[in-house]
Amino acid sequence: MRPIWIVDDDQSIRFVLEKALLKASLPTRSFTNPQEVMDALDSDAGEVPSVVISDIRMPGSTGLALLQTLKQRLPKLPIIIMTAYSDLDSAVSAFQGGAFEYLPKPFDLNKAVELIQRALSESERHEAVGEALELPTEMLGQAPVMQDVFRAIGRLSSSHVTVLITGESGSGKELVARALHEHSPRAEGAFVAINTAAIPKDLLESELFGHERGAFTGAQTMRRGRFEQADGGTLFLDEIGDMPFDLQTRLLRVLSDGHFYRVGGHQAIKANVRVIAATHQDLEKRVREGLFREDLFHRLNVIRIRLPALRERQEDIPLLTRHFMVRSAQQLGVEPKRLSESAMQVLTRFAFPGNVRQLENICHWLTVMAPMQLIELKDLPPEVLQPAAFASGVPTPPAAPVAPTPAAPAWDDMDDGGEVLTTTPMASPSEDNDAESTLDEAAWQTGLRTHALALLRTGRTDVWEALNQRFERTLIDAALSTTRGRRIEASLKLGIGRNTLTRKIQELGMDAQV
Repeated sequence: MRPIWIVDDDQSIRFVLEKALLKASLPTRSFTNPQEVMDALDSDAGEVPSVVISDIRMPGSTGLALLQTLKQRLPKLPIIIMTAYSDLDSAVSAFQGGAFEYLPKPFDLNKAVELIQRALSESERHEAVGEALELPTEMLGQAPVMQDVFRAIGRLSSSHVTVLITGESGSGKELVARALHEHSPRAEGAFVAINTAAIPKDLLESELFGHERGAFTGAQTMRRGRFEQADGGTLFLDEIGDMPFDLQTRLLRVLSDGHFYRVGGHQAIKANVRVIAATHQDLEKRVREGLFREDLFHRLNVIRIRLPALRERQEDIPLLTRHFMVRSAQQLGVEPKRLSESAMQVLTRFAFPGNVRQLENICHWLTVMAPMQLIELKDLPPEVLQPAAFASGVPTPPAAPVAPTPAAPAWDDMDDGGEVLTTTPMASPSEDNDAESTLDEAAWQTGLRTHALALLRTGRTDVWEALNQRFERTLIDAALSTTRGRRIEASLKLGIGRNTLTRKIQELGMDAQV
């Protein structure tokens, strides 16, 4: 076994660690400063430590400088930084430099030995991490239901036919649409995506078909719509089930004869576009309810691909988890973390109401929040450990050393400036009458603080505005959900005026959602 290198100018610390590790049958080698470590690496041919545990402040250099140098030469080497100065800057600097763990002095000797043993285990598993780094970035799935999806994409690879993709929110419908485009004769053309539910009704027509100069107030120049932008390529209409009824007629006409008019225009424009639509809704039900045109449904429903929910392909969860853990680590510039066997088993049994998107958010959270490189069962987010969150008929996980807490608000999909850093991603909160009595305020406050810290560390200067808008949007959305969209009642529940609520909805761009 390769030795554990101890670097500290304090002889008593070296002595105590040497004796404790010797008792645990772990070989050691001690150094008084970073220069001795570098000399040993240069002179001792072939000897490389299994783990390095280093003080942060020493004569001549620092543990952080040693950390940076060692990571350049031995990127897989676990390095533990210890210090008597337990300040936030030291901890942040250690982790940003790639430290395995940060150990403040004075420390419990047994816990220190346990930490070193975990670092040893991680060192032995670095080959498995290397394999994970080679995972493909395209769609992943070995489950039979996903193989059916892949076969459908393959059969459609030489076709221009319209496709309707159905599946729950977060299941990856846009990935399927992109794959259909990239493996089609139109791959050299543009792939243009638009979420028809996210754009206000009075703007959606212009977004789709464009407008002529002077067509309406503010139309100072001619603007090409998404159909023209996608000419020769593919137009992806996401959440087609939420398209306003009157616009469905115009879309039907384009699908029928391939022509459309810009808003305010009088000249027909030919649309050489393949349309792929997606929805999480039951379109047949919306047709029966008179909310979706039957003739448009049949135009879109030429070929239907149903994307399974993540709980229907649990065998893919380990593969996806490793992929997302590696991608999260690459985004943050840190070493990828791994899940222990017990943690992976519990994660695999989770119902994932938010599907693949929720799994990705959990992996982001674990990359930021898990204290060790090897993620144990106790490190999983609280909602994953709640028995009620598991799929019916699936055994509940073993008792965890942390008490389950009620679900906290999700702060996912934060894309307000580039970084995607999330706190604990959750399913929708319960709407039971006793929700107020069971809500654990500490849970969401802790999540908010964690998310704020993550954004602040990126150097952003708009954190207040970004989080404040997200807070207001979540609060308004929750109130409108409980009142079925009735704004007067929602404003009363929130304790604000109706005009204030209306103004906030407009400022936050929520008109299309309410």
